[in-house]
Amino acid sequence: MRCVLAVDGGNSKTLALVATLEGDILSVERGGCGDIYNATPSATAPDPADAALENVERTVAAALDRAGVEREDIVASVFNMAGADWPEDMAFWRDTMIARGVGRQVVAQNDALGVLYLGSADAVGVSLVCGSGAATGARAADGRIWHSSYWQDEWHGANHLGQKTLFAVYRSALGLEPSTTLTQRVLAHFDAATVEDVLHRFHTRQHTPQEDAGLLAPILLDEADAGDGVALRVVREHATGLASIVGVAIRNVGLQGEPFPLVLAGGVFRHPTAVFEDAIVASVREVAPNVRPVRSPAEPIIGVLLQALSVAGVSLDVSLLDRLMPNIPAALLMRPRD
Repeated sequence: MRCVLAVDGGNSKTLALVATLEGDILSVERGGCGDIYNATPSATAPDPADAALENVERTVAAALDRAGVEREDIVASVFNMAGADWPEDMAFWRDTMIARGVGRQVVAQNDALGVLYLGSADAVGVSLVCGSGAATGARAADGRIWHSSYWQDEWHGANHLGQKTLFAVYRSALGLEPSTTLTQRVLAHFDAATVEDVLHRFHTRQHTPQEDAGLLAPILLDEADAGDGVALRVVREHATGLASIVGVAIRNVGLQGEPFPLVLAGGVFRHPTAVFEDAIVASVREVAPNVRPVRSPAEPIIGVLLQALSVAGVSLDVSLLDRLMPNIPAALLMRPRD
């Protein structure tokens, strides 16, 4: 049976998906961090790259096993990886996966690019993936590609939004910001009596702040949507920062005057409100008035699947995703806005 393999490796998780050339999904498996810069080393994987490779290999093996597919059955595989920022990073994934025989054709790329296939069949457009971190990618019709990689370190996803929520609450407690409904929401979230208790939680030797900060992003979006002034300021400022990177992507591939989709994907865009999305799009339209925002209908792994099918020689058209949607596991669909 001829199949394709799609892998989406992020910081919070790695997904591996096996499908037939008709697009029928045979298996989906979830594993650990696939970022070669940030995966946690272990006794069997002494550095982050080894740890990421171990996580991805384990996840791919589980997906193949569940699908009942042998490695030699894989016609094409696409590895869409967080941390694949430099040519040597793409070569790392391409070479290691070729050596392991997981595809007659192997593509390795930055994790911002696969989701473009959920915006248009030719993958022309711009993506903004906003999960725990964030990534921006762009592709033009002439093949030019740009992705943000480390250029975007100042503007990320849920973790940055959560950290900025904490800063706003701290500043409000000090009288440096107006009072905000964020305060009571944050206190309730941590079951804390005072803001100082929250501050202590995040600045004690026994705690890693990143563990909890990202969980505050939905609270921030809730309160911004409800009209809290401090929350609105934080959301709009962060949206403007992300939009500035989208603008860089647009200019780097020459899409300023063209109509194109802006694919919004990742966990932050699962939130049912539109306040964050609307602020991003409004700012992007100052650079590219013809942008068409598209809230991704599915997780980025489905875009990677479409790309893998294309690499395998399957003709992509606008109806293919419509045909696939009913068979996509519910866990891989983006929740529609309420």
